[in-house]
Amino acid sequence: MEEQQRRTALVTGAGRGIGRAIALALADAGFDVIVNDLPGSDDLAHTAAAVQQRGRRAVALGLDISDVAAHDGFVDQAWSALGGIDCLVNNAGVSVARRDDILAVTPESFDRLIRINLRGPFFLTQAVAKRMVAVPADHLRTIVTISSANVDFASIDRAEYCLSKAPLAMMSQLYAARLAQHGINTYEVRPGVIRTQMTSVAKDRYDQAFANGLTPIARWGEAEDIGRAVAMLASGALSYSTGETLRVDGGLAVRRL
Repeated sequence: MEEQQRRTALVTGAGRGIGRAIALALADAGFDVIVNDLPGSDDLAHTAAAVQQRGRRAVALGLDISDVAAHDGFVDQAWSALGGIDCLVNNAGVSVARRDDILAVTPESFDRLIRINLRGPFFLTQAVAKRMVAVPADHLRTIVTISSANVDFASIDRAEYCLSKAPLAMMSQLYAARLAQHGINTYEVRPGVIRTQMTSVAKDRYDQAFANGLTPIARWGEAEDIGRAVAMLASGALSYSTGETLRVDGGLAVRRL
């Protein structure tokens, strides 16, 4: 592939789980991938190696996305690493340290979730978008944000998580309205119950819920389900849509009588 034809994606939280699956799906779709996770992550090198095994270039860059002051330098480094960014995937995020009643939520836990899950992605998107706007391209570029079924569904044992994820839906629409004129489309991918380390603490509960008909597609979602959805969007399959939400949830959000 000629250098000018290469497409490059930046995936945050790519060390494992959904982020790694997204990085690999993008590699399979022809993207070179800049993979990000916390500095010192042992998992990140494994993701980069797996991307390279698929015949794509990979660069691993550590950053805590909640460190907004470091975003400009990080974006400069990422942009230079592989010659630009054609797709940003906001995937990095955390759950609550301990599930508990909404009446027991502490300011410290609330602030941590907002800082990592909302403030970090908002300002990283801003930094990447400004760079994209400053360097026009003749092809579609995309920004994909991974939110959660908790945009729609209230979980009172992790209220601060729900509150940190719900605004990402509006964030995606706001950037869609601002960036479409520059050939940049934005999307929100809203996962349902996905089998990851984050959900493993509630495995028995969800196993029973699926058995009782939680979703029309009666199984756990897998990280690869999210990866394929992101790769489809990044590849321009829905180029006349922007600001849209793609639910990958086994039909969880379908209203049934």
